[in-house]
Amino acid sequence: MSIRPDEISSILQTELEQFDSSLEVESVGTVLRVGDSIATVYGLNDAMAGELLEFPGDVTGMVLNLEENSVGCALFGSDSQIKEGDTVRRTGRIAEVPVGDEVIGRVVDALGNPIDGKGPITTKLSRRIEETAPNVLSRTSVHEPLMTGIKAVDSMIPIGRGQRELIIGDRQIGKTAIAIDTILNQKGQDVYCFYVAIGQKQSSVAGVVQTLEEHGAMEYTTVVCASADSAASMQFLAPYSGCSMAEHFLYSGRHALIIYDDLSKQAAAYRTLALLLRRPPGREAYPGDVFYLHSRLLERAAKLSEDPEVIASNVKAGRLPETCQPGGSLTALPIIETQAGDVAAYIPTNVISITDGQIYLEPDLFYKGVRPAINVGLSVSRVGGAAQTKAMKKVGGKLRLDLAMYRELEAFAKFGSDLDKTTQAQLTRGARLVEVLKQGQYQPQNLSDQVLIIYAASNGFLDTVEVDSLGEFEVQFKEYVSEKFSGLPQKINSEKALTPEIEDELKKALEAFVEEFNSKQTAKAE
Repeated sequence: MSIRPDEISSILQTELEQFDSSLEVESVGTVLRVGDSIATVYGLNDAMAGELLEFPGDVTGMVLNLEENSVGCALFGSDSQIKEGDTVRRTGRIAEVPVGDEVIGRVVDALGNPIDGKGPITTKLSRRIEETAPNVLSRTSVHEPLMTGIKAVDSMIPIGRGQRELIIGDRQIGKTAIAIDTILNQKGQDVYCFYVAIGQKQSSVAGVVQTLEEHGAMEYTTVVCASADSAASMQFLAPYSGCSMAEHFLYSGRHALIIYDDLSKQAAAYRTLALLLRRPPGREAYPGDVFYLHSRLLERAAKLSEDPEVIASNVKAGRLPETCQPGGSLTALPIIETQAGDVAAYIPTNVISITDGQIYLEPDLFYKGVRPAINVGLSVSRVGGAAQTKAMKKVGGKLRLDLAMYRELEAFAKFGSDLDKTTQAQLTRGARLVEVLKQGQYQPQNLSDQVLIIYAASNGFLDTVEVDSLGEFEVQFKEYVSEKFSGLPQKINSEKALTPEIEDELKKALEAFVEEFNSKQTAKAE
C-alpha cells in the first residue's frame, strides 16, 4: 500500500487544529495522619479556612486548622476507607447548606441533607454555614413580643422578636418542654421555627418531631439533627447550619425562631475536635476560643431595622446581603445544661454573658410539682417590658415582686410563729399565684387566656378560692367568659391593652363567677 503525503499532512493538520493546549491545574495534598474523624493533610498551602476537601471514598472534610506545612480537617463521614498517603483534593467551596421555603417541614442533618425519607430538598438557594452577624447600624431595638404561651414566661420574663434568651437548668427538668411549647404557640403567627438537636438520642428527636406533627407545628418548622451517634464535626456544625437556614427568613423581612438544644453538647463536641487537632487546651480542657464559638453564633440573632433607607445603605456598603429586606427578625433560644445546678461553671457563665437574659429552671421546684419550674429570682429578661403588650405589662407588673415576697415569707412561716393578718394575706395570695402559674406541657395559652387568670390572681379575686380548686376554676372561668362575656377575649387579643372598659367588664365577670364557683364548691363539700 502506497503512502500518500498529502493525506498524512491533512490528518496532522486536523489533529493540530483540534489540539487543546490549556492546562487544568488541580491543588492536591497527601494524608499524613487520620483517625477519630480527623485528618492532617500535607501540601494544601492554598486551602482556605472552612473549605471543603474531597477524600477517597466520597468522604468530605472541612479545613479547621491552617498550619505552616499542613492543614487539619474534620471529616463528615467514616475515616475507615482513608489511609496515610491518600490523595486529597480541594473543592474551592466553603461549607454551605440549602435554604429557602423548601426546607420548612423537613428533618435534615448538619449539612442540610434530608433524613426524613421524604425525598430530596429541591431548592437552588444556599447559604454559607459561617456568616457574619448583622452589624449594629442595621439593627433596631427589640420591641415586638414573641409570645411563648407560657404564663410564667410571658408575664415575668418576656421574650421579644430578635432577642436571645437562654434556657438553663439541670437535665430532665423541662428545658426542651419550654422550647417546644414556644414553637407550638407560633401557629398562625407568621414565625418560622428551627429546632436544632445536638448530641441527643435519635429516639428523643423522633419524639419531638412526632409531637410537632401531632400539633400541626411541622408546617412551619425545620428540625436540624446531629444526634449522639453523629461525628463531633456534625455536632459542632449543626447550630451554624440551622442558623444559616433561619437567616434566610431574617433577610427576607420575615420572622424566625431558632432553638439550640443544647449548646453544652456543642461545646463538648468542639472540645473533642480541638484536642484531636492538637490545639492547646485551656480551662476545663476547652480551647481558648470557646467563648467565640458561641458569641459568633448567638450574635447572628437580630431584629433588623424597619427603615428601608437604613437597610439599603447597609446593603450598598456590603454589610448585608443584596436581597435583604427591612423588618425581619431572628430570635434565638439557646439551651444550656448545668451539672447539679452550677450556674457559675465555665460554659453557662459564657453563654449567660452573651444572651439578653435567662430562664433558670430549678430542680427543687420541679420536684415540688411547680411546672414549669422557673426560679423567678434568678430568671431575667434584659429586654423587659419592651417585649410585652400593654395588657400583659399591666397584669404582670406586680407579679414578680409578689412572688419574691411570698418566697421570703414562706421561709419564715415554716417556723410556726403567729403571723399578723397582712403576712397571712400575702402568703394566701402568693400560694395562689404559684398555683396559677403552673401549666401543663404542650398547652400554650393565648394572650387573653393568660391575662384573664393572672389578673384574677394578682388582684385578689382568687383569695377566697381553695388552692386545690384553682385548676378547675381556670378551666370553668374561661368557659364562663366565652359564654356570658363572649366579646371580652376578642377585645383583649385585638386591643392588646386593658382599657378601663375592658377592665370593668373583666371585674364584673370575675365577681359574678367567683361567687358562683365558691357556692358550688361549698355545696359539693356538704
